[in-house]
Amino acid sequence: MPWYNGDYPPSYKNQPKKIRDKATEIANEVLRTTGNEGEAIATGLKQARLHFKKEEQKKSISFKNL
Repeated sequence: MPWYNGDYPPSYKNQPKKIRDKATEIANEVLRTTGNEGEAIATGLKQARLHFKKEEQKKSISFKNL
C-alpha cells in the first residue's frame, strides 16, 4: 500500500520530518518496483538518511572552500 498525505510507516514516526518525507517518497518508488513493503520501508529510511548525510557533507565542503 503506498503512503501519501502524512500517512507513513509506523517505523518512520520518530524521524525528523525531512527524513520521514524523503523516506516515504523513496519507499513508494521501491514499493512500485518490487512490491515488497518491508523492503520498501527499510530501503526508504536507509536511503533518506544517506541522502541527507551527503547533503551535509556537501555543505561542509563548500564552506571550507570559502
